[in-house]
Amino acid sequence: MGLAFKYKDGQTPLSEQEMEGLLIDTITTHGELDEFEQLNIEKAIEWTLKRKFKPEYILSEEFVRELHKRMFDDVWAWAGDFRTSEKNMGIKYHRIASTLKQLNDDCLFWINHKTYSEDEIAIRYKHRIVTIHCFANGNGRHARLMADVIHKQIFNLEYFNWGSHANLVKDGEQRTRYIKAIREADKENIQPLINFAKS
Repeated sequence: MGLAFKYKDGQTPLSEQEMEGLLIDTITTHGELDEFEQLNIEKAIEWTLKRKFKPEYILSEEFVRELHKRMFDDVWAWAGDFRTSEKNMGIKYHRIASTLKQLNDDCLFWINHKTYSEDEIAIRYKHRIVTIHCFANGNGRHARLMADVIHKQIFNLEYFNWGSHANLVKDGEQRTRYIKAIREADKENIQPLINFAKS
């Protein structure tokens, strides 16, 4: 294929085998890939807005995979499939399913026991699912949409603004703020990430 993508801080490089799953032959740059993926993601967002899901379904492996598939199935053949290779971040790939189940169970517990505020539950889920890194690509965007779905469908609140709907894939002040907030969350300080999501 001969594509030479440049990866930014916080992005996970794709393996040669994963790159072979690209469904659009005309893509030659990372910018073009981002554009096609964004079109696909907008269709997935529309799908989430037109349906009502129960908390138990949202917090299931089936929904997590279905959402990723709907976000990327026009672009990647492996959309919705858990990764099968090790990455520069995330847990060992053979532990994805069991670790995701633990996260989903934890989140249901937080909801049922009001362990945290609604905002914090959604953002804690987003942060933890990224650390699992379920998929070969799109984990950050998938995690943000999962947080939005939790916020909207479970708590009947609006989708987050994520830095006033900034394109967090592109370099810029908002992406820098976002990455900094994630680093704080990595150190158990979740508030900056909540603040960013609501800004």
